[in-house]
Amino acid sequence: MNEGGNNQSNGGRKRRKKNGNGVDESVNFEEKQQPSDKKETKEMMITSYLLLEDQEKQEKEEWEEFADQEKLDFEAIHKKKTQAMLDYNSNLQSSYEGLDDTDILRRKRARGAVNSAMVVAATEMIEKGGSIEASSKQSSGSSVSHQRRLWVKDRSKDWWDKCTSPDYPESEFKRWFRMGKATFELICDELKVAVAKENTMLRAAIPVDQRVAVCIYRLATGEPLRLVSKRFGLGISTCHKIVLDVCAAIRSVLMPKYLQWPDEDSLRQIKEEFESISGIPNVVGSMYTTHIPIIAPKISVAAYFNKRHTERNQKTSYSITVQGVVDPRGVFNDVCIGWPGSMPDDKVLEKSALYQRGNQGLLKGVWIVGGAGYPLMDWILVPYNQQNLTWTQHAFNEKIGEIQTVAKDAFARLKGRWSCLQKRTEVKLQELPVVLGACCVLHNICEMRGEELDPELVFELFDDEMVPEVPLQSLTSMKARDSIAHNLLHHGLAGTGFL
Repeated sequence: MNEGGNNQSNGGRKRRKKNGNGVDESVNFEEKQQPSDKKETKEMMITSYLLLEDQEKQEKEEWEEFADQEKLDFEAIHKKKTQAMLDYNSNLQSSYEGLDDTDILRRKRARGAVNSAMVVAATEMIEKGGSIEASSKQSSGSSVSHQRRLWVKDRSKDWWDKCTSPDYPESEFKRWFRMGKATFELICDELKVAVAKENTMLRAAIPVDQRVAVCIYRLATGEPLRLVSKRFGLGISTCHKIVLDVCAAIRSVLMPKYLQWPDEDSLRQIKEEFESISGIPNVVGSMYTTHIPIIAPKISVAAYFNKRHTERNQKTSYSITVQGVVDPRGVFNDVCIGWPGSMPDDKVLEKSALYQRGNQGLLKGVWIVGGAGYPLMDWILVPYNQQNLTWTQHAFNEKIGEIQTVAKDAFARLKGRWSCLQKRTEVKLQELPVVLGACCVLHNICEMRGEELDPELVFELFDDEMVPEVPLQSLTSMKARDSIAHNLLHHGLAGTGFL
């Protein structure tokens, strides 16, 4: 009974059966069935764990899908805002040009009215002074009349007088103006009609050579206007206006003559020179895009923000772009100036007149060589930029690099010769394209006339190349590039630098 009570207290249950010896034996069913229950519990736990794991995996996939969609939406919104900002900037630049024309006309009218009023006032003063003098002589016979005159600040022009002296050293003149006296006189003769001003009754006009010298000195040295003012003995505002007027004259008079797309005979010579450099036929130009630092603009600041330069210099940087195509001598044949610094090279190219010329078929059968930041097109030849290049592709990239060096060296000389391009300038954003265009034209004149740049002025060029969104825009051009690369390697024109 005691044993049975213990069994009941343990929740167990027994039954008796006889064994082979006739002895009753108690069997605990619950103990025999316990392993089976544990197995079922274990299977249920495993099943629950698998279900939880599947559920977690499904939730993770849903979250990743949601995150990807959110990222795509964000990028689409960002592109839309950037495009809207660029369109706004284009419209703003157009409106600025219209305002500039209106402002110039208004200033001319105002100056004409002021000059007329001053002449009338001066005439009246002279006449009145004469009558007073006559009456005073009649009354006393001893008093003297003092005629009033316009007050002008007396500034020293000794430095400029020394520069114009025949004894002034050629090397010193070239140091300040980046060109010899003969080239300077040539530019003065070309701009004489556009730059010359007439004398007035109140003061004599500033001579043409001095006006041109103020502009070139400012571009060459990059000195602030207050220092330029002291050098030439002129007012600060006068120097600023002279710089803008001469740059505008250079753009309108000299640019059509010294910066233009070459004719057929010139193109034939350019092809031969580039082929002698690289072995690649039908190359008519080397293209490169550089950035010019500017002060943070008051509008569309994000569009002009230069992320790469900011990271490199650890200082917030803003810039505008200058895209140029040069011949083997480093002379610019085409420029595109003024687009915001946040735009990659391929987007600047799409905004240029060169791109329109190429899409209209005017560059069919010729190549313009660009860097990795440009897309491969029917008329643009760029290097291979994928991983694990073959020997043939390495050889091709080596020759493309030699052509690219021509454009990079030209831009390095441009910035070295005109120091105003190396730092943020005082010129307003809407007036800056005119100044940059004048620098490119003056660079061409110096290059054509063999004006060598002082080695001390050589500028180290730095511009990041970003891979374009669509690096390949023509399958035909890809086959043509492969054919050129094959011919370079298998005809002994590639060299062994890549080995």
